[in-house]
Amino acid sequence: MNDETTRMLPRLIPPVVVWLVTTALLVVAPSLDSADASIAGPALGSGGWWVALLVLTAQAATLLERRSRPLAVLLAVASASVLLALGGAGDSTSLAAAAVLVAVWSAVSSVELPRQARALAAALAGAGLLVAVGTGLSQTSIDLPLSTAVLGGLVQGAGVIVLPALLAATVRARRDAREARTDLALAVDREQSAQIAAAIAEERTAMARELHDIAAHHLTGIAVMTGAVERQIDTDPAGAKESVRQVRTQSTAMLRELRGLVTLLRSPGQAEDASGQERLSQLASLVEEARRAGLEVELSTPGTGAAVESVGPLAQLSAYRTVQECLANAARHAPGARCVVVLDTQDPAEVVVTVRNGPSATPVPSGGRSARRGLGLVGMQERADLTDSILEAGPTAEGGWQTRLRITA
Repeated sequence: MNDETTRMLPRLIPPVVVWLVTTALLVVAPSLDSADASIAGPALGSGGWWVALLVLTAQAATLLERRSRPLAVLLAVASASVLLALGGAGDSTSLAAAAVLVAVWSAVSSVELPRQARALAAALAGAGLLVAVGTGLSQTSIDLPLSTAVLGGLVQGAGVIVLPALLAATVRARRDAREARTDLALAVDREQSAQIAAAIAEERTAMARELHDIAAHHLTGIAVMTGAVERQIDTDPAGAKESVRQVRTQSTAMLRELRGLVTLLRSPGQAEDASGQERLSQLASLVEEARRAGLEVELSTPGTGAAVESVGPLAQLSAYRTVQECLANAARHAPGARCVVVLDTQDPAEVVVTVRNGPSATPVPSGGRSARRGLGLVGMQERADLTDSILEAGPTAEGGWQTRLRITA
């Protein structure tokens, strides 16, 4: 059985079943007429019987289009009641109700709501009226009183239309609710996927920023010291040995910080844990390392330092990295310039960290200043935003560069 046949089966089964049932009842009806005088219908093989068979067959065939044109099909199959009554089908007119039930179910289940709600209501009312008229005509044709025929027609029309319509509406409402829950679950899954993707992207950005800060600081120092070793190795062996020791110190420090970064990334939720992480109290060690690497730098700490203790560990790490990046930039873009690091804690509500360097003592390549606006400055701004700090960076009047970070204590 191919796919096309599989798709056709649900469409064919209801019309075929309706035709088989109504035809079988039409064949059996004459024998019931002879057994019960109250039942009146066309004799088997009579003209009225063949008209009834033709109308019921056409009615079942019309049901094949119930999915593509449900409202038109509903009115068409309902009109079969009138045709059967006019053709002399008598009580066999009620056989048209089987196809009407299928058409009502299809119409209520498949029309677009609420856009076609009025059209559906009109079609249901029209179909009910047609069934009522057909039933009333069939009953008057067998000499029933007019009032009885009208009442019977209204009852038949309401029963054939209202009850299946309510049942189909209930089933459709449950189906729509189930689809809505499925769509909601899919939307939640998509939202969660988007949040996970955003978190991954943010984590990658944080990792890149950390790696840049660590590598830029230590590798800049290593580059400066290896350059000194090259010049000292023949003229000042002792100084060369000291430079080599500093290279080893810087390399060890970089490995230690990289290991700490990897540990932090492997342990979500530990960003606030300050154990093993750099703090503002370690700026003196950072400045000393930069001084041993050949940078002319000094540290000034006006204030008592009490405000530092009220600064969170994440903000302290951000400030430490900012100073580290500034010193690396000074060594790279302003070689030989004098640097000053100021940790101002005079205001108990604010800690201000300032790094200022003078102009370069040697000519700087034309691309050097544009590099200042690369990843380093972007990373510092992101860190400041993360900790609700204020970052100010720009050239000084003397031709140097100043970076100031204001942290709320």
